[in-house]
Amino acid sequence: MNGLFSNAAARSAQRSANASLADLTAAVGVSGLAAAQDNPGFMSVIDQHAAGVRDSLSADSRPLTAILLAAYAEGVRDAAFQHGWQAPDGEINWSEDDWVLRRLLAVCMLARTLPIAN
Repeated sequence: MNGLFSNAAARSAQRSANASLADLTAAVGVSGLAAAQDNPGFMSVIDQHAAGVRDSLSADSRPLTAILLAAYAEGVRDAAFQHGWQAPDGEINWSEDDWVLRRLLAVCMLARTLPIAN
């Protein structure tokens, strides 16, 4: 009986993580990744943030998953909000030096590399 419930919980966690990453991509990733494609210097900054995310999640010793990335993004947002950060209203100005947005964009970039899960 334990296996049935743990499998259901795992599927639920996977669906929740995928939905969270899809929401993040809609809010940050689409415009940010387009801006990075148009600006090699900005892409380099996002690549460095992605390396930092991978290091934080010990991605060299365990594979990245949607669940890990979604939890990491939630932690970044929660900590940022606790320190007074506010999400921008409307369109994001990617030329501003906003560490939180750049870190979240890096999560979106890493999420694109994940295999599609059902």
